[in-house]
Amino acid sequence: MVSRRLMIAGGVVVVAIAGIGLASMNGGQAQGKNQFTAAMVSDTNGVNDKGFNQSAWEGLQKWGKQNNLTKGKDGYNYFQPKSVADYDTQLTQAATAKYDLVAAIGNTFKDSIETVADKQPKTKFVLVDEQADKKYKNVASVKFHSEQSSYLVGVAAAKKAQAVGDKTVGFIGGMRNSVIESFLAGYQAGVKSVDSSIKVDATYAGTFSDPAKGQTIAKAKIAQGEHVIFQAAGGVGNGVFQAAKDQSATLVSGSKEKVWVIGVDLDQTNMGDYKTKDGKKDNLTLTSSLTGIGRGVQLIAKDAQHDKFPGGKTVYYGLKEGGVGVVTKNLNDDEKQSVDAAKDKIINGDIKVSATPTK
Repeated sequence: MVSRRLMIAGGVVVVAIAGIGLASMNGGQAQGKNQFTAAMVSDTNGVNDKGFNQSAWEGLQKWGKQNNLTKGKDGYNYFQPKSVADYDTQLTQAATAKYDLVAAIGNTFKDSIETVADKQPKTKFVLVDEQADKKYKNVASVKFHSEQSSYLVGVAAAKKAQAVGDKTVGFIGGMRNSVIESFLAGYQAGVKSVDSSIKVDATYAGTFSDPAKGQTIAKAKIAQGEHVIFQAAGGVGNGVFQAAKDQSATLVSGSKEKVWVIGVDLDQTNMGDYKTKDGKKDNLTLTSSLTGIGRGVQLIAKDAQHDKFPGGKTVYYGLKEGGVGVVTKNLNDDEKQSVDAAKDKIINGDIKVSATPTK
């Protein structure tokens, strides 16, 4: 997804939903049939996608264990469609299984969640990363200011490009939609804030679930001399990492020809592990743009527990609310200082980041 994809790192995700369990316990509900239950429906990439869905599921599992619940109808669970055509069925199954809250993970669920919510008015639904029509009062939409976190990774990308002498950095998106375009918009603005002469070479894969296509697109960019690539493409991004590893593994440690990848949704540092030509362990993940799915679900879940569920409304979370973020542990001092300074300015309102990309 992006596929978006809480991104925040795995643990933050629907630990988020831990808010559900804590709120229900604080509200005096006893363990048993009256406890608040929650389920999620992943997109077709499933809960082992090393991204958006995996973050959500890891958090949901932690929530269940913290509240002495088990996987199943009286606690927590996930539903995994095999295709987009299965979305309606999976959402309906979660609702008819009497889960109090059903979260649809990803921006490809809009039509399905509206269809099912209309037929299941007693279930509270959360549409993550997309906006449902406000007439559906049992659907709360959660969106993230991904343009803010992608601005920060754009700053890091531009600093790295300057260091290796590049005048172009890459961007690979999944399907073209408003969410992925917000990633591109922020990335473009962050790059330009450092060096207006650096161009962003953007390509859309037209899918979130084809790693081979991501690998092909990335190899073409690498062949053109691009050494930094930001992928906001769900499962397609796995192929981007592979292409970067294939190239970087042919080089000795410290080579300026190394290809750097910027992760999305959660900390994807481990996806960048590889060995150099001279046998040394290395990592090519420059940074990651984080999306705080868990934070968003947590806040809405708490509202739902106190009869303040924002049905029919869209709630946005950005850097200030902890809804998005950036990983800085792999950045050098210059890159980190520049990213931290930009982050403070965005939070303080000194930098306003557009969610619309430039042509």
